[in-house]
Amino acid sequence: MDMTSVSQHQPVIIRTERGLTISSTRITIYDVMDYLTAQYPPKFIRSLFDLTEEQINVALSYIETNRPEVEAEYKLVLKQAEENRQYWEERSREHLARAAKIYPKPGQEALWAKLQEQKARHELEA
Repeated sequence: MDMTSVSQHQPVIIRTERGLTISSTRITIYDVMDYLTAQYPPKFIRSLFDLTEEQINVALSYIETNRPEVEAEYKLVLKQAEENRQYWEERSREHLARAAKIYPKPGQEALWAKLQEQKARHELEA
């Protein structure tokens, strides 16, 4: 039996553009690590990601066998995710600030007034 047929049937951990991934899935080791770190049981993680018993076992085994490397890479993934979140949050804030300064086009004053009235009413209800 050659390695090609083995890898098609037995799940393994492969490196993709998304990082360390469970073969035949889009689930990364980092996805699994999020839940392991939060102390969710493997059975829950398996169910959450719709993994087979073999797939979750391969992921958990890989994490345990390569823990220092996986944890170091996981920290980088978390750092990058936080930087991305902050970037997009700032972009959204800038966009909303610009949008708030936009005044109605000529002929849309009545529509603009109605919108402002609804916004004010919504803020009072919140």
